[in-house]
Amino acid sequence: MTETADSFFIRLQKVSHFFDQRLVFKDVDLRIKPGTVTLVAGPNGAGKTTLMKIISGLIGPSMGMVDLNVSRDKIAFLGHQTFIYSGLSALDNLKFWAGVYSIERSSQDFMDLLKIVGLKAFALEKAGNFSRGMSQRLSLARVLMLSPLLMLLDEPGTGLDAESRKILRENIVESSRNGSAIVWVSHTLEEDLDLSDAVIFLENKKVSFYGPTMDFKLRSQEKSVEN
Repeated sequence: MTETADSFFIRLQKVSHFFDQRLVFKDVDLRIKPGTVTLVAGPNGAGKTTLMKIISGLIGPSMGMVDLNVSRDKIAFLGHQTFIYSGLSALDNLKFWAGVYSIERSSQDFMDLLKIVGLKAFALEKAGNFSRGMSQRLSLARVLMLSPLLMLLDEPGTGLDAESRKILRENIVESSRNGSAIVWVSHTLEEDLDLSDAVIFLENKKVSFYGPTMDFKLRSQEKSVEN
């Protein structure tokens, strides 16, 4: 896709969603462009995970339009569940997922991925022995293996140690520099704002803010002064 000022990987227009008769959110507009990081924020129950599922195509919206401008096989999702197999080594986990996605990679390619996420020294160790942070790093390697254009991260830092959070953040920055778009639900908003280009904030069943990160910071500062 040739990038222009109007380029986007995915666009939501007036998207609303209900669970049975309960409104989750309404009239969400969102445009995700190449090479950008968008933080999805809001209180618990605001609909952040639901929005991510709509973006990923796991569920359709109750109302509104979703325009996709990237192949589904170039969308990758990383959330709380790691999707790794405890009885397999880190290396064999990557080989398994490469087979699932029909991706051809050499053993050196797999080792390079494990090095990126700080697991090269544990390549032959069973994933069942890994800590939460190491398991999430292996799952990140699985996502990076897909070379996704659109990465969806649903609170990927939950329960991670400091080193694992550092590796995750470094890979988010590197992926965006390489042209991928990242949509990221963060549970440490203040810590992660500096890595983002835009913020969408859900509350009271609607979008209370959507725009550049700098504008969101100014808005937050103004609210602090008012309080």
